[in-house]
Amino acid sequence: QVELVESGGGLVQTGGSLRLSCAASGRSFVNYAVGWFRQAPGTEREFVATVNWGGGSAINPEYADSVKGRFAISRDDSNNAVYLQMNSLKPEDTGVYFCAAVRAHYGGKWDSLYDYWGPGTQVTVSS
Repeated sequence: QVELVESGGGLVQTGGSLRLSCAASGRSFVNYAVGWFRQAPGTEREFVATVNWGGGSAINPEYADSVKGRFAISRDDSNNAVYLQMNSLKPEDTGVYFCAAVRAHYGGKWDSLYDYWGPGTQVTVSS
């Protein structure tokens, strides 16, 4: 069982940056692929980024087209954490951001493939 907790959300102006953290407890994170998803009010949850499991494997992040070049996902298995650096934020990036994990090499872009979810952290980008 893995428990996930997100942090780092907040209110930022257009063009600003935030760094979200996803901390895992319960067991080592190294054998889990981790994804970030977001959900704006009245919309379905959507994929943001994913990173394959660690443990010395080559890291191959994937991103939604809407965040490519602005967001970067990284992992620090020594600290059981995954991060999402968000730069050049836009109002359309507003939403609740969730991290999710699955005990697999690769998680993919579909939220149904992930077994563990955090409660989410709110990101609000003002225009």
